[in-house]
Amino acid sequence: MQFGKTGFSIALVASALLSASMAFAEPARTFQTQKVPVKIETIATGLEHPWAVAVLPDGTYLVTERPGRMRTIRDGKVGAPISGVPEVYARGQGGLLDVELDPKFTSNRTLYFTASVAAGGGSGTAVFRARLSSDEKQLTDVKRIFLMNKLSRGNIQYGAGIAIARDGSLFVSLGDRGQQDRAQDFHDDAGSIIHIEADGSIPANNPFKDGKGALPEIWSKGHRNPQGITFDTATNKLYTAEHGARGGDEINTPEAGKNYGWPVISYGVNYSGTKIGIGTAKAGMEQPLFYWDPSIAPGAIAIYRGKMFPEWNGDLLVTALKFQLLSRLSRDGSGKITERERMFEGEFGRMRDITVAPDGALLITTDEDDGALLRVSRTTS
Repeated sequence: MQFGKTGFSIALVASALLSASMAFAEPARTFQTQKVPVKIETIATGLEHPWAVAVLPDGTYLVTERPGRMRTIRDGKVGAPISGVPEVYARGQGGLLDVELDPKFTSNRTLYFTASVAAGGGSGTAVFRARLSSDEKQLTDVKRIFLMNKLSRGNIQYGAGIAIARDGSLFVSLGDRGQQDRAQDFHDDAGSIIHIEADGSIPANNPFKDGKGALPEIWSKGHRNPQGITFDTATNKLYTAEHGARGGDEINTPEAGKNYGWPVISYGVNYSGTKIGIGTAKAGMEQPLFYWDPSIAPGAIAIYRGKMFPEWNGDLLVTALKFQLLSRLSRDGSGKITERERMFEGEFGRMRDITVAPDGALLITTDEDDGALLRVSRTTS
C-alpha cells in the first residue's frame, strides 16, 4: 500500500483504519412473528458484502467479506482483517465465501473456508483448511484441499456452501457456473454436492469412489446453484437451498449418487420466459422437497434445533436475497414441507447467511456494500 507523502493522505488512511475497527450501534427493533415476538440487534455494520458468520468458543463472531477479508467481531467492534487469507477471485458473485469451524476447533484451532480462485484464464470454487492463531489475528498452515476440476470464464454460480458431518468430513456445494449442461456431466464437479475428508481425500462411503461412473468426490449431481447447505443435527439429514432460474428455487436433501435434475427438469423457466429442459419430472431424477415460484433467491439454510425458540423446533429457516426476508418452513401433517411465514421482508436488505448461535439466537448477514451482522433473539417481557 502506498501511504503518500501528504498529511491529508495519512489522515485518510487513519480514518479508514478507524472505520474498519469500529461498529456503529443501532437501536434494537422488535417484530411480532406468527409464533413469538423477536428482537433484532445490529451487532456490526460497515462490512463489505459479508458472506458468512461463525461463532468462536468465546462468543466472538468470525465473518467473511466477499472481497477477500476475514474479520472478528467482539463486543460490537469489528477487527482488522485477519492476515494469511489467500488471494481470491473477487468478481461478480465470486470471492471469499463460506467459513465453518472444525468440530474440534477448541483444541485444534482448525477452520474451513471456500473461495473462488483464478487460474489459466478461468475461475472456480476451492476449499481451504487453516488454523486461526490464538490471538485471532492470523491464519496459519493454510492449505487448499480441493479445487473443482474444470475452471471456466464468468463470475456467477459458484455454490460454495460447507456443511460438516458428524464424522468431520465436508459436504460442499458447487454451482453450475452458469453453464447448465455441466450439471449433468458426472465427470465435471460443476452442479454437484461433493463429499471430502478434512484433508481433501475421498471418503470410503462415496457413491463413485472408484472414479468409474463419476468423479470420486461427487455425492450428488443435477444442482444449479446450491449456496445453502446444512445438516439437521437431530436427524443427520443433509439439506440444500438452491437458486433456480426464473422460478424454481428449491430445497433438496442430497443423497448418495442421486440426480436432482437440473437442467433437464425444473419448476422454473429461463429468464427469457422459455421452457427449461423437458418439464418438471423425469424417471431417475429426484423431485425437490419444496420449491418457490416466484424465486426468492435463497442465500443460506438452517434447521432450527436451538433452545431459544422451541416454537420453531425442526423448522427450516432460509434467507432470501431478492425478497430480503427470512422464510420459515415446516412440515404439515403429511410430512410435506410448507412455507409458513415470511419475516422481516424489506427491513434489513439482502439476507445472506443464517447461523444458529450456541444460545439459540439467529445470526444473519446482509449482503450489501454496507453490510451488517444481525442477531435475532426472543423478546423478554
